[in-house]
Amino acid sequence: MTDVSTNLKEEKLEATAKVRMLKTSPQKLNLVSRMIRNKPVNIALAQLKFSKKRIAKDVRKCLESAIANAENNHDLDIDELVVSEAYVGKNLVLKRGRPRARGRYGKILKPFSQLTIKVKQILANSKEEEKA
Repeated sequence: MTDVSTNLKEEKLEATAKVRMLKTSPQKLNLVSRMIRNKPVNIALAQLKFSKKRIAKDVRKCLESAIANAENNHDLDIDELVVSEAYVGKNLVLKRGRPRARGRYGKILKPFSQLTIKVKQILANSKEEEKA
């Protein structure tokens, strides 16, 4: 019975942000999202700021949006937020082509992807319990 109530509490301590139609392949976006998973938000923001990947700028905007949602919609403390989930999904693929030698046709795929970031507030007492 106590497990159900703790699950409900944990859901209230979460905020999400989604970005759709990012002009990059899901594989490339997953490389960037893997950098920030299970990290405190201040460290995740710093890593995205200094990343050399082009898509890191859009991922950073999404993370900032999730932080703002947590602060304004759920009244969570920013200093205790952790990126609990960051997952990538496929979106549409533009199919283009290019003429090749001997009348052939070279297929060019231009993929889009989407990103969902969930931030969760980790309370001080739960940090102490994890260490023990």
